[in-house]
Amino acid sequence: MSSTTVIIQQPGPAIGGASGQWTTGLCDICDDMTICFGGLCCPLFMPCYLASSYGESCCLGCLPGGMTALRTHMRLSYGIQGTICQDALMTGCCGTCELCRMAREMRKRNR
Repeated sequence: MSSTTVIIQQPGPAIGGASGQWTTGLCDICDDMTICFGGLCCPLFMPCYLASSYGESCCLGCLPGGMTALRTHMRLSYGIQGTICQDALMTGCCGTCELCRMAREMRKRNR
């Protein structure tokens, strides 16, 4: 008689020891003052910095939906829970604060 192993649930992406959540909150500006100072004082700098630091073209921030696509890719790479709809809402409605959180996340995960 042979034994068969049945896999009920596939493992999800967990690059960088992700807990399924962002490591900082949306408005945790004191967590990394350099990033938040750059994002709030020069909002055109942050999308370019994020895209190029993530290995994409600096122009990604200028494309419609570019930051939503980057947030989705970052979230999936780090194993953070969420949906594409949430990604679009966060980058569209919370703009600079969300870009700063993404930059903080990238710095914390890539140390």
